[in-house]
Amino acid sequence: MNQIAPTLPLRISVPQSPAGLRTPLTFILPQAEKPVLLSAAATGGAPRHLFQTEERQVAIQDMRPLAEWFSLDREGFALRRAPTAVADLYDDDALAQHYIPETEAFLKRELGATRVVIFDATRRSDDGKGAANRDGARGPASRVHVDYTAKSGPRRVKDLLGEDEAARLAAAGARIQQVNVWRPIRGPVERSPLTLADAASIRPEDLVATDQLFPGRVGEIYHLAYHPAQRWYYAPRMTRDEVLLIKGWDSLDDGRARFTPHSAFRLPQQRADAPPRESIELRSLVVTE
Repeated sequence: MNQIAPTLPLRISVPQSPAGLRTPLTFILPQAEKPVLLSAAATGGAPRHLFQTEERQVAIQDMRPLAEWFSLDREGFALRRAPTAVADLYDDDALAQHYIPETEAFLKRELGATRVVIFDATRRSDDGKGAANRDGARGPASRVHVDYTAKSGPRRVKDLLGEDEAARLAAAGARIQQVNVWRPIRGPVERSPLTLADAASIRPEDLVATDQLFPGRVGEIYHLAYHPAQRWYYAPRMTRDEVLLIKGWDSLDDGRARFTPHSAFRLPQQRADAPPRESIELRSLVVTE
């Protein structure tokens, strides 16, 4: 499905799903100083945040009955069926040789892109130890956040494509989106699923820019402050043949979704003996000239 929209996305009335749940999510408490997050690479263990958070009960709707309504340009996320030919998503060689090229081709078809650059792959597990990655074990991200900001999105483009190519694309009027592709490694997911906010329900003032410290550089992400008008969705029991597309930043600033807050969450009646949630997410730049 081609996601390229007219100058402004068509606003439609999306019906509410009859099924849903209530559960706490973790939000940032705004503060006078700019918040700081120490990355796992900086701590050598779990990430550490130097700011206050709060838990708020929110209603989360089942997105499955509404999936045909959702798009990256309106809500900032989309659920798609996308089987993979890669049997072992823990195999780094299989990722490099097969899964990443397969996903690049999928994103080109899905978004009508002329170029896709996948620049990061992260596995996560809620088994208590985390999933293995080349830079260490990772568990689910438990605070509501967006991976990039209005400042760090363009900076990442320059870092990955180079200053000259970034300038050429800007001069040519190219569109660049940062899109995550989130897939269960095993399914169905019965613990720690992902919830996503409808980007149209997020006030700009609730996106709190946060410095993210890595060895040798400082990145920037958004954490989200709570507001009762925010709308939340999830896909129950996702399988490994499904992916969530999540927009982290868009070079277009014309009313489309640009930033999509998301977080793992605990199901209200989550079984302790349910299989651990294991997932893999690829970060990409999607270029349309």
